[in-house]
Amino acid sequence: MVDEKLRYKIYICSDSIGETAETVVKATARQFDMTQIEIKRVGHIQYEDQIKVVMEDANAENAVVAYTLVQPELREMMKQEAIRLGVRAVDIMGPMMQAFIDTFNNIPKQEPGLLHKMDENYFKKVEAIEFAVKFDDGRDVRGLLQADLVLVGISRTSKTPLSIFLAHKGIKVANLPLVPEVKPPKELFEIPRSKVIGLSMLPEQILRIRKERLKALGMASGANYATLDRIIEEHNIASDLMKRVGCPVIDVTERAIEETAAIIISLHDSNIHS
Repeated sequence: MVDEKLRYKIYICSDSIGETAETVVKATARQFDMTQIEIKRVGHIQYEDQIKVVMEDANAENAVVAYTLVQPELREMMKQEAIRLGVRAVDIMGPMMQAFIDTFNNIPKQEPGLLHKMDENYFKKVEAIEFAVKFDDGRDVRGLLQADLVLVGISRTSKTPLSIFLAHKGIKVANLPLVPEVKPPKELFEIPRSKVIGLSMLPEQILRIRKERLKALGMASGANYATLDRIIEEHNIASDLMKRVGCPVIDVTERAIEETAAIIISLHDSNIHS
């Protein structure tokens, strides 16, 4: 059982749903060895009295508060309550909004939830997510011809999580597993090579991941799927195929999904504008 006293509590306060602040908090938390973080989201804040209640609770739990409030009076109340109670509160959006005002001489809309408005970009993202699910793991090779990007690699090289992550950026991604016993589809050689991204990983790392995968599934860890010889064979065949296709190859060993995705997006953007 986890000792409640060892938990680090963080309140996320927002006049919308609080996703922006939570993303920043989680990204920050990964830089520290703090596994027992408890995040409490308080969204759709509209009144100063709500802030008083939240800050009293945060003070009682010795929590840090991160907030995204676009209304100046609510931000001011949050600052005053933080000072009064001695609570550490971080304004995620306010300083950036002020920088825009000072630099561009513009006035903010002060409308909560604009990031999640159901505009064209929202529907593009939903469509891309549906596409990634439909054409995951090479289940329908017709998706290779329709995709903005095609990810290829052997099993456990992060093809699916990358496809979903990129889909949230509005990019339609199909992915294709490379298996020695299965001939790659002709569609792979019909699309521009600039749309294909190869994913590679050190065989030893794949071995560890596959063993953990089999363990999670309750299967024997000595299966051929999780032997170093088999993985090296797959790795070499996949490398030869990627050379034939002529696509860029990214080594995803020890890379976070976000880091690999950033490289892919950069390649994709450069191809669009070239």
